Amino acid sequence: MPADRVTLYIKGDRDIEVKKQEVTLGDILTMECSDRAMLARIKPLKILKIQKQGKQRFVVSVLKIISCIHEKYPNVEVQNLGETDIIVTFEDQKTPGKLWHVLKAAFVAVVTFCGAAFSIMAFNNDIDVTKLFGQMYELVTGRETDGFTILEITYSAGLTIGILIFFNHFGRRRFTEDPTPMEVQMRLYENDIQTTLVEDAARKGEEIDVGMGSTGGSGGRRP
Repeated sequence: MPADRVTLYIKGDRDIEVKKQEVTLGDILTMECSDRAMLARIKPLKILKIQKQGKQRFVVSVLKIISCIHEKYPNVEVQNLGETDIIVTFEDQKTPGKLWHVLKAAFVAVVTFCGAAFSIMAFNNDIDVTKLFGQMYELVTGRETDGFTILEITYSAGLTIGILIFFNHFGRRRFTEDPTPMEVQMRLYENDIQTTLVEDAARKGEEIDVGMGSTGGSGGRRP
């Protein structure tokens, strides 16, 4: 390897959100290089120019990024430590009011509460919990239940405690540092969405890759 050959390390996440229409390498990558002057000149290099307003997504291949760097610095060695395809999401930054956030949170809370309550009631009716508890109470005590016994109390308390432990938090307080089941499922869902976006862009020839004449955000296909 020549003595003057410099190595540039780049790392990009799978999904990047940008706020401006002219996207540079520094906007979508974390970079490290021993040549600080060269690194400062590489970060402002433009990789994508978004033509339209509104929410848009683009898939940029790391090969296109390397090609963009080599156009300016052909002798630099680029080592990719991140994703091979980067999803760039552009959306007009509109700051909604606090009232709108409160209304959305309240709506989600009401829908979730009603759905959970309906599921629990459907389960209780399906197995006839009231009759089951009555039989158990009569079997143990020899007396008929009046419909409100220690079994109903402990069942209700246990159901609440079990839900809190399962979802691993109450309000903003976490019981452990582990992610909640909801967070795990959301992460899996996000990964599936990102994989689908990358595969669809590659299948349709819309991925921004080497061989494309322009990095404009209006879309394009490989020649």
